[in-house]
Amino acid sequence: MRQAGKYSGFMMCGGIAGRTGPHSLPLARIKKIMKKSGEDVKMISGEAPIVFSKACELFIEELTRRSWATTLQGKRRTLHKDDVASAIVATDIFDFLVSMVSETASHSEDGTVPEEEETVGSS
Repeated sequence: MRQAGKYSGFMMCGGIAGRTGPHSLPLARIKKIMKKSGEDVKMISGEAPIVFSKACELFIEELTRRSWATTLQGKRRTLHKDDVASAIVATDIFDFLVSMVSETASHSEDGTVPEEEETVGSS
């Protein structure tokens, strides 16, 4: 049986259920993304985007905490995209993002493909 995590009580103690004010993330944008996810998704209740909004907030917070730890290990005070990529690679629960950060890491800062990759592809 799965153990309750630190986020498991957010719906009962004022998290989503008690939330009626402005939201951190735009609910209309979340609803639009949800509708784009598949042709079968036609109707979405009003509460569903609120749940997704909270889930996105928690995701961003967790990834930021792990990225910040990488920043501090590098003895810096500014979080860089490489810190986020390192946090993604180092954390199993973010495995679904590894291919995204691997693709961006393989391209140089100016948007061109490094020479090694060009020569491999041209052989």
